[in-house]
Amino acid sequence: MSDACGSCPSASSCTTGSCPSTQPEKTKAQQASNIKNVIAVMSGKGGVGKSSVTSMLAVSLMRQGFKVGILDADITGPSIPRIFGLRDKANMNEVGVIPGETSHRIKVMSLNLMIPNEDDPVIWRGSIITQLVQQFWTDVVWGELDYLLIDLPPGTGDVPITVMQSLPVSGVVIVTSPQQLAGMIVRKAINMVKKYDATIYGLVENMAYVACPQCEERIEIFGKPHGEAEAAQNEIPYLGQLPIDPVLATMSDLGKIEDYESAGFTQIAKNLAEVIQEKQK
Repeated sequence: MSDACGSCPSASSCTTGSCPSTQPEKTKAQQASNIKNVIAVMSGKGGVGKSSVTSMLAVSLMRQGFKVGILDADITGPSIPRIFGLRDKANMNEVGVIPGETSHRIKVMSLNLMIPNEDDPVIWRGSIITQLVQQFWTDVVWGELDYLLIDLPPGTGDVPITVMQSLPVSGVVIVTSPQQLAGMIVRKAINMVKKYDATIYGLVENMAYVACPQCEERIEIFGKPHGEAEAAQNEIPYLGQLPIDPVLATMSDLGKIEDYESAGFTQIAKNLAEVIQEKQK
């Protein structure tokens, strides 16, 4: 709580310190933005395709007619601009930072849109990284958005903590894969979100199988998928599972992910929108 909480009649019972009287004044960029839903996309470990899931969720929501943005909070390993083929740097005006915009009008803010070369290493300590993530929220002119997806770095470290504490996160989508190790670690992510009393919108199981190019038979490379059981065990919604698709990898490398078609992502995005609508009733 802040010092201003001392004069509040509810100070003794308040656990948040988040009443309007203690909140900082909105920046010009925040005043020029209206974001209805802020969704953090996280994973307990790396290598589960979280950024691809974030990107395709954004594309699928955009195709449903929603206005969408992506805040790339993976500061030391930003990949969102490359996935969307963004090359132009972010600009500034008297209001704030103007995010990049994809060919289908998805707004993107990432460190890679600010540094001279996308392959320049980011060798920063955690305090600088978390400050930048906060500035991506306070100083970027997001405008009118139905959904802002936050692509978090893997794990439960500084950036996820900062996002959960400092940003008005509506809910969280957790990405996992079939390996037992991933299942164990995703439970850490679930428990972290619950500690912050945040809403978990659901679990996405990525890389659940690969379809044989000859016969379309499912081949479960990483073992039997267990995402649905994991979701049920933790009493969170199961949004669906996705296959390993070499076409998605190719389209991402080419920066043409908005041209990728996937019934699986479309269904997951619909499930997500339905869960959000239900939670907001």
